Amino acid sequence: MDKVIHIEDFSPALFWDIDRTKLDFEKNKRFIIERTLTHGTLADWFLLKGFYGKDVIKTESMQIRYLDKLTLSFCAAYFNESIENFRCYILKQSNPTHWGY
Repeated sequence: MDKVIHIEDFSPALFWDIDRTKLDFEKNKRFIIERTLTHGTLADWFLLKGFYGKDVIKTESMQIRYLDKLTLSFCAAYFNESIENFRCYILKQSNPTHWGY
């Protein structure tokens, strides 16, 4: 029997700045996926995969506007996609900074 996943099952630090009770897994899926990818623990990752599945996470992560370099590299490798296919990479190339630290 599959366990029902609730937003309270995720690490409290992921959603410290919002009212977690107002999050909807369907309406806010890109936000939940982004927070979990960028700030979540391994346990959060497994919860995320268990709820959404690999295909939904891949589709949503490719549309996120910003992912740090490490998270972007992980997603590209995990989903076997080129970094150039991610929206955050395209946006970053469109907005170069003066100093690339």
